Amino acid sequence: MAVGSDPAPQGPPSGEPGGPPPLVRLLQEFTLEANRYVDTAGGRKDMHRTDLNALAVIMRHTAKGNVVTPGLLRKELNLSSPATTALIDRLDHSGHVTRERHSSDRRQVQLRMTPKAYQDGGAIFAPLARQMDTAMAEFSAEELETATRFMTAMVQATVAAREESSPDQQNASARPK
Repeated sequence: MAVGSDPAPQGPPSGEPGGPPPLVRLLQEFTLEANRYVDTAGGRKDMHRTDLNALAVIMRHTAKGNVVTPGLLRKELNLSSPATTALIDRLDHSGHVTRERHSSDRRQVQLRMTPKAYQDGGAIFAPLARQMDTAMAEFSAEELETATRFMTAMVQATVAAREESSPDQQNASARPK
């Protein structure tokens, strides 16, 4: 974005009646900048945002001890079956995931990240982590705890709004009781 140019406001400016509070504007700006970072940094490794989101899903579920299947990935990323297959093929061909048969149910395929995925992910996100660490160092432990509680509440609110807006939820609320 050029210096001194702001994006065109959408709706009333913050602080005015009907406009989002300044903190909500900052959350929107953070989301936009985080997306821009992922697009730029991922592009240097020829990875799409969806590829990086998929690796994040696999990493999160693996850390919890969950088996990650193509179906779980499809659901988490809200993709069609063909799009999920194309995504997994891309990640497999790039050396970021492997497909393995589940040990107890050979029909089930599970996805595992490779060392290359961890290496590339580290390279992609190291600059962001370094900058965030520097920014967070300016806050006390108490301030960071408050920010953590706030961000947790914002994530939960966003999940609730997404679920409320999902076609399944809208169909359920439209049914006669």
